[in-house]
Formats: sequence, structure tokens, C-alpha cells
Amino acid sequence: MNCKTYGLVGLGLIGGSLAKALKRSQPDCRILAYTRSSETLRAAASQGIIDEVCHSPGDPKFKECGYVFLCAPVGANIHALEQLKDSVSPSCILTDVGSVKTEIHEAAARIGLEGSFIGGHPMTGSEKSGILNSQAHLFENSYYVITPTSKTDESRIQEYKELVSALGALHIVMDYRQHDFITAAVSHLPHVIAAALVNTVHDLDSKEEYMKLIAAGGFKDITRIASSSPEMWEQICIENAENISQVMDTFIQLMEQSRTAMIQGTGSEIYRAFERSRDYRDSFSSSPLGSIKKTYRIYCDIVDESGAIATIATILAVNNISIKNIGIVHNREFEEGVLRIEFYEEDPSLKAAEVLKQHRYKVWIR
Repeated sequence: MNCKTYGLVGLGLIGGSLAKALKRSQPDCRILAYTRSSETLRAAASQGIIDEVCHSPGDPKFKECGYVFLCAPVGANIHALEQLKDSVSPSCILTDVGSVKTEIHEAAARIGLEGSFIGGHPMTGSEKSGILNSQAHLFENSYYVITPTSKTDESRIQEYKELVSALGALHIVMDYRQHDFITAAVSHLPHVIAAALVNTVHDLDSKEEYMKLIAAGGFKDITRIASSSPEMWEQICIENAENISQVMDTFIQLMEQSRTAMIQGTGSEIYRAFERSRDYRDSFSSSPLGSIKKTYRIYCDIVDESGAIATIATILAVNNISIKNIGIVHNREFEEGVLRIEFYEEDPSLKAAEVLKQHRYKVWIR
């Protein structure tokens, strides 16, 4: 990689993580950034996440960049693309990180930037948003989809692949239309379903909120992504409506089949549905390569006494094991152990389990 100056439009979770990842992989690189929040810009500059502040998406400073990443919602990215047309050098690669590609590809063609624009989508993220939750390792071992245009030079695609590899991600090149149909199934519909499940419980809960109180681990796991940014998902659902709707038709059909089987008491159909889903789900790779990040956690039985949690936290700290979250599990359905400990990565979770077992704790890995 010869490029040492990068531009960012947008400094949320992905933009902030990208800045940190670029700095980690290329410590001497220079990063220029614009985002609509002046407070975020000042904080990013003061913390060394970026090197220089830009005052608009069309800031002339972006002419110094070899890459400009559009990390805002798609509507804002298209507006930025229009402004950047006359503010970047001909050799600059313009790209984005959006979850929907069709609209911005069509905009690039309309503006006359097909030779400079390459779509990008890092299949990673978190239910938490904002630069405060950004992480330099967010892209590691995750798929990063690259969607060239019909006018993209092969050398530029190869250069982009090298950059993606430097971030620790795994590049895949595909047509942007194919990308949007795939993400509708494996990312967009799951978020819609998670939101619908949470809203179902909300609408059916009693005034005492017993459903909310005793919501089990399984429910919390499959609805974790319902905590994602409403602003972002509003735009995604509108921008990729046709593909999501098509995938949703199949989902609704399967739900109707399940409901009919339950009402009619057709146990064999219910069994086959769960068997088919189990077998296909078990064939998935255990690696966290998708857009919905895997959570690494262990469960540990502890005695309900003062200082019990502090003792475990101290044991892990002494062994240089960082914890993402720790807390008591009050509902034990589908859960083993009373204390749940979450980690950012797999290796620390495995090391923590081994260390706690050495201290005679009973530990389960999930």
C-alpha cells in the first residue's frame, strides 16, 4: 500500500473504527475527516483518531487523499459524493461502507464517477453505535464485500483488496445487486424480525411487565440487534425494500406453515422444520465473519455471597484478561451458571474459562 492519506465522511461506529484500524495498520498514515457533529470532530482530533478536520464533504483538503470513505447513511453519502466530484484527484478511490449498494452505485453512474467509485461493505458491526463504541479490531476476520462498477480498473480492485487485507478483513468481490439480495436475507431481515419480536413482547406484556422481567437468555440473544440505530435501519429498510420484501415473503410463508402445523397438531411437520433449521444452522462456520458479530461469553457458578463477583474479576485481571461485560443471570432458562461474563474476542474467553477452572469454578462456554 502506497497510499498514506485517507479521507472519511462520517465518524460513527464504522467510520471511527476504520480510522483506528488504518492508524493501527499504517501508523504513519494521515487521516482527514468530516462529520456533521463538530463535537465528534474535536474529540476525534484530540484523541489522535484523525489528524485533520474538514469542514464539509466538499472540502478542498480531500484532494490530498488517495481514498475517501463515505461512512454516513446512504442519503448523506450520495450528497457527499456529489460534492466530492470536484474535490478529489482523478487517482482517488471513492468508496462507501453502506449496507445497501444499489442506490449509491446508481448515483455514481449518474454523477459520472463510475471509474473512481468502488462500493464497499464491511460485514461487521455492533448493536452499539457512535464513535465511542468504535474499535480498531472491528474488521478483523470479517468479510469485506467489494462491489466494483463496470468501469472499475482491475488494478484499483487489487489495490482495494490489499487495503482490506491490511485491516485484517477478508475481501469478497461481487456485483452490487447480488450483494443487496444477500444482505436482505442474512442481515436486514434479521434486524426487522428482532425489532418485531421485541415489539410483540412490549405490546403483549402485562402492566407488571412480567415478560420483560423474566425474558430468558434465548430471547435476549436473538433480539440483541434490536438495539441498533433506528435512524440507520429506517434508511436501510427503505433503500433495500424490494429485496427485503422478497425475502420476507418466504419467511412469512414459512411462519404460516408453522402456525398451520401447530393448530392442526401435525407434529411431523413441526419436527421437520426444526430438524431442517438445526442441520443447516449447524453447518455454518463458527467464525464471526458475518455482519452480526458473535458474542463470546462464559457462564460460571458462584456462591451468592458478598465479594464473589469481585473475586472472579480480580482473578481475570491478574491474568491480564479483559472483560467486556459481567453480570448475574436471574433467569436460568437455556442458561448454565449464574454469572455471565462477556469478552471482545474468543481467545480471552477460552483463557478465562481455563483460569477459572484452575480455581475450581464450574464453567460453561457458550
